[in-house]
Amino acid sequence: MTDSRLEIKHNELDAGQFIKLWESVWGGAPDIEQVKLALENTLFTVSIHDSEKCVAMARMIGDMGLCYYVKDVVVHPSYQGNGLGRTLINELLKFINEHGISGTKVFVELAAMPDKIPFYEKLGFGENEAHRLRMMYEIK
Repeated sequence: MTDSRLEIKHNELDAGQFIKLWESVWGGAPDIEQVKLALENTLFTVSIHDSEKCVAMARMIGDMGLCYYVKDVVVHPSYQGNGLGRTLINELLKFINEHGISGTKVFVELAAMPDKIPFYEKLGFGENEAHRLRMMYEIK
């Protein structure tokens, strides 16, 4: 990230900013109450701001001991290609270094769309033999 007008913020991402960024890339954002609850239970968020506008975000979930999971890495389309994604991941890894147990190894995992895999591989992530399974469960 080389743009001096951009500011990195930790744990200041709000649900409205989250939803706007989500919509800018994926559309169909989750319900605002879901986002609020998710953010309340997130270990760490990093966001990048251009003045008052949130232009990139990522969050970390996990157990702080054995595994961390990178979620919702989003860079607004008009800001892509400027190193913001790399900055987000580096900030998440810095969080792990500051809060993990020195001398130990932990799993840092994420799920990526096929076209994003080369980006994450450049940052040190690699595919393994496990297949990610999911179900969309409707809460009654």
